[in-house]
Amino acid sequence: MEQGRFELDALPKKPGVYLLKDSVGKVLYVGKAASLRQRVKSYFSTPNALEPKLQRMAALARDLDFIVTDSEQEALILEANLIKKHRPRYNVRLKDDKSYPYIKVSLNEEWPRVFLTRRFENNGGRYFGPYTSAGSVRRTLDLLKKLFRYCSPRWVITGKKPRPCFDFYINRCAGACSGEISKEEYHRIIEQVILFLEGRQEVVIRDLRSKMAEAAEAQEFERAARLRDQLQAVESVAERQKIVSTTREDEDVIAIARERNEACAQIFFIRGGKLIGREHFILEGTQDEEQGQIVTSFLQQFYGSAPYVPPKILLQTEPRDEHVVSSWLDSMRGGRVSITVPQRGDKKKLVDMVAENASQVLEQMKAKWLADSGKTAAALNELKERLNLPELPRRVECYDISDIRGTSAVGSMVVFENGRPRASSYRRFKIKNVEGIDDYAMMQEVLRRRFKRAKEQDGSSWAVVPDLVLIDGGKGHLNAALGVVVELGVDFIPFASLAKEREEVFLPGSAEPLMLPRDSQALYLLQRIRDEAHRFALSYHLRVRRKATVDSSWTVPGIGPKRKRALIKRFGSVRGIREASVEELAEVPGITTALAEKVKLFL
Repeated sequence: MEQGRFELDALPKKPGVYLLKDSVGKVLYVGKAASLRQRVKSYFSTPNALEPKLQRMAALARDLDFIVTDSEQEALILEANLIKKHRPRYNVRLKDDKSYPYIKVSLNEEWPRVFLTRRFENNGGRYFGPYTSAGSVRRTLDLLKKLFRYCSPRWVITGKKPRPCFDFYINRCAGACSGEISKEEYHRIIEQVILFLEGRQEVVIRDLRSKMAEAAEAQEFERAARLRDQLQAVESVAERQKIVSTTREDEDVIAIARERNEACAQIFFIRGGKLIGREHFILEGTQDEEQGQIVTSFLQQFYGSAPYVPPKILLQTEPRDEHVVSSWLDSMRGGRVSITVPQRGDKKKLVDMVAENASQVLEQMKAKWLADSGKTAAALNELKERLNLPELPRRVECYDISDIRGTSAVGSMVVFENGRPRASSYRRFKIKNVEGIDDYAMMQEVLRRRFKRAKEQDGSSWAVVPDLVLIDGGKGHLNAALGVVVELGVDFIPFASLAKEREEVFLPGSAEPLMLPRDSQALYLLQRIRDEAHRFALSYHLRVRRKATVDSSWTVPGIGPKRKRALIKRFGSVRGIREASVEELAEVPGITTALAEKVKLFL
C-alpha cells in the first residue's frame, strides 16, 4: 500500500482502490476506479458537481491510501472487503453484515451435521444463506428436523456413544451418534437435506416414494409407514411453495426500496421455478446515491459472501459498472450469470412484487421505530435541545402542499403526539384562494385557515396549540409561514422547516441552517413526520385530481355535479354510463327519463 498527501498528479492511471481518510486517520470512503488519478482528482477539482453527500466527504478528507490492482474486477472484490472491514460512513453498506447466520452441512466430517453458524469458511462444508436473523435459521432447522432425521449435536459425531439421545426415541434423530444407522444410509439423509435446501423437493419426493415401495415389498411395514408420513410432510411443504416461473429456472429476484439514508434490499430465491424463500437486508449510507450504485454495492456485499450464485439475476435497476459486476459474478459462480432488468411481462410483475415487499419492510421498520417509546422519548428530548424549544415538543404539526403546476392544489396537516402519529387529528385543505404556481402563498393560506380556526373555535380540536410546527420546505417556505404567524398573533408557537435535498433544518432568526447528524434520533423523527405529511397531501391531491378528471371528461346540459356523482357512483365510470340503457339511467335518483335520453344522446 502506498500513501500520499493529496499529491493527485502522482497517482497512477491504473485500476485500483482508494481510501479517503479524515484528520485522525479514520476511513471516510472506499472507492474503486479504472484510473485512480482520474477518479480521485474528480472529488477535488470540481467538488460542486458532486452529490451533497460526497461534497461533505471531500470537505472532511485530509489523507488517502490507495492499492493498485491488475483489473477493475479485482478492484471490485477488494473494495467490498475493505468496506466490510472499515464500514466507512460515506459508503453504501450492509447493516450489521458481520452477524448474518448460515445453515452449514459439515460434509468435511465423517458423520455430517446440520447446524447454524456465523462463520463462512472454505473447509469442504455446504453453506446455505446468508439469512437475515438467527430466528429464521432456527425455524428452517426446526422444519428440516421434522422432515429428516439428521443429527445436530455441537460435538463431532463418532458413532460410538453408548446410547442414543432423547430425539432418537421421539423419531427426530436417526441415532448416528450411537451407530443406530449405517454410514451409507445416514449420508442419504444428508443428501435429502441438501436437496431440500436447494429447492429440489421433487427429487426428494421421488426418492422417498421409491424407498417406501421397497420397504412395503420387503414387508417392512413399520419402516414403510414412517417413510409414508415423511413423504406426506415433504409434499405438504412443496405444495405451499408458490410456482412463480414456468421455465423451472434457478434465479434470484432483487429489488430495492429507499427511505432517506437507508434502503431495503429484498431477495426472492427461486429454484426450479418455485419460490423457496426470501430475505431482506438493510443498507445504510444510501443518501444521495444513484439507484444503480446502491444495486452494485448490494450485489458486491451480498454475493461476496453468498455460498451460491444462480445463473440468472433479475433486477429493477441496471447496476453501475454492469460489465465489471457481471464478469465478477461469472467468476464467483464458475459459469455464466445473466443479469436482466425486465421491462414487461411476468418477469417485470415479479420484480414489482419484490419491490412492493421491500417497501413494506421499510414501512414496518418505521412503525416499529415509532412504537419504541425509548427512542421517541430520546428524539423528543434531542429536538427540544437542538431546536432550543421552550417545552418538550409533545405535539408536532407538519404542513405540506401538493399540486401539479398549480392545479388540484391541496394542503395537509398531520399531527404527531409523543412521537407517534395521531391520525384522528389529521386535516386536509383544498386550496381556494391561490391561482397558478405559488407554493408560498398556498402554504400561507393553509396556515391562515388553521390558526384562524384555533382563535375562533375555543373548546374544539382546532384550539389545541402545537409545541412545534414543522414546514416541509426550505428557508423561503419558513419565512412565508412566519408572515402568517405575525399577522395572526401566534408568534409564540415555535416554527421550523425541513428541506428535502440536504435535510437542513431552518429556524426563525438563524441565517444558517441547522445540520443534525445523520444518525440523530431527532432528525429521524422529523423525517418521519415530514414524510407522513407528504404522503397525506399526495393521497388527497390524487383524489382531487381524479375527481376533476372525471368531472371534466363529460358534460351534459342539465346534469350538474351532484347528478354526475350519482351516475358515476351507480355505473362506476363514464364508459359504464355510456353502455347503460335509458331505463337503467332513469333508475338513478334525480335522473328523469328525459334527462336519461339526453345523457344517451350526448354520450
